[in-house]
Parts: sequence; C-alpha cells; structure tokens
Amino acid sequence: MALPTSTPTSPTATLPVPTTAVPSAAITDTTVVSAPVSIPIYTYEVVAEFPHDPRAWTQGLDYVDGLMIEGTGRHGESSLRLVDLATGQVLKGLRLPKQYFGEGVTVLGDRVFQLTWKERTGFVYDRESFALLDVFAYPTEGWGLTHDGQRLIMSDGTANLYFLDPSTLQEIGRVEVRDASGPIALLNELEYVDGEVFANVWQTNWIVRIDPATGQVTGWIDLTGLLPPKTTGQPIDVLNGIAYDEATGRLFVTGKLWPSLFEIKLAD
Repeated sequence: MALPTSTPTSPTATLPVPTTAVPSAAITDTTVVSAPVSIPIYTYEVVAEFPHDPRAWTQGLDYVDGLMIEGTGRHGESSLRLVDLATGQVLKGLRLPKQYFGEGVTVLGDRVFQLTWKERTGFVYDRESFALLDVFAYPTEGWGLTHDGQRLIMSDGTANLYFLDPSTLQEIGRVEVRDASGPIALLNELEYVDGEVFANVWQTNWIVRIDPATGQVTGWIDLTGLLPPKTTGQPIDVLNGIAYDEATGRLFVTGKLWPSLFEIKLAD
C-alpha cells in the first residue's frame, strides 16, 4: 500500500468528536481528585509556549532531535507530520488514505509507527523519508503509542496497556492500569518518561503516571487552565499530546486544535 507523500493541507471540514464507547470503569475529574493522598498529585509551571497548528487534530506527538513528529486524526484529514518546534511550521508530511482515522505515533530507531482508530491498522514508515515500510494489524482499537526502547506500548481507550514486539508487531504482554479506586480507563496518548508511562486521560485535563511493570498509578498531573483564556473564542478540543526530550528532561504538551504547544515543568 502506497501512501501519498505530499505536505498536508489545512483541514477544512468540521467533524464530530469520536464517540468511542466508554468502559464502565471510566474515571472522571472528580474521582481523580479523590485519589488517595499517598499518590502524588502534580501541578505545572509553563516554561515556554510555542506555536501549534490550530487545525491539527493532534493524536500523537514525539520529540526527535529538536523537531516534533506529530500524528493527526479525522477521516480525510489524518496525517503524519515533521514539525519545527520553534515555529510550528510543517516541514514534511503525508496524508493517510481517507478511510483511516490517524491515532498515536512514536519513533523508535529509524522507524516511525502510527496507529489508526477503528480500522485496527498500523503503519511503519522510514523516519527520514516517511516512505511506507510496513502495514500491520491489531485486534483492538488504536489510541496512544510510545516505546521503552525495547517494546512498543499501546493504549486502546480501556485501562490496558499493550506491549508489542517492534520487529514482529505482535503483542508480547499487557498490564491493567489501576489505582486504589480500581482500573483507570480512557487511556489515550502516551509518552515514556524516565521509566514511567505518561497517559492523557481522554476528555479530562489529567495525565496519569504509570509504572509499566505493574500497571500501578504512581501519580496524577493536573493541567487545568493550561490553555490561556484568550484562546477560548476559537474552536479547541481536549488536551491530547505529550512529548519528552530525553536528553534535557523537557516535557511538552498540547491538545486537539490548540494554537499553542507548551513546555512545562511539574510542581508538587
């Protein structure tokens, strides 16, 4: 299957937010706040603000050598992009065929991996050229994607994290994410940060920190108020997008249709 390699054009259609079925154990902001005091809850400080394409339905984000690899969603608008962090300019990109709804992305070595939502199809690209190298299938929906250097780590909107062999692209393990109140569902965009998995919790302002060995929650990050009030007059959607600069420890976050991407520092 060959994918087009033209730079993505600006989306024009306004499509509804996906209506994925929510597991019965889905959390809410209220249950997060009532988490046991033994689990740390973090706030944030904004270190820097960068421009972000306000038409990008951000589904996946990764930091590589000073640039962002970003995956966007919506049928007919899904893309894979190489983005300049400082300017927000799309340096290179491709459109997915219109039947695919793009989801999480991650870069491992010289390959880029990208999921799709209900199509249960993933793509593998060459990191430099974005040339399509492989297509793979998985038995669940595709939501978030990251890696720990050895394994791909995938979410599907439930409380599960799935581990995939990056060579065979087959599942080699899974954990259920839990805190004292039970399973934590709606795990979306993922990022591996210093031995933990950070996961956006869909339709909330929370990121959950997870021990990937056990699935236990190690902390919560409250990003309420991150997007300045001045932007509320334009169409925006939920927080979704985490990237980590392993060399410097910088942490970046953004959201769907957000005009800004933020570097943040966590605070107790």
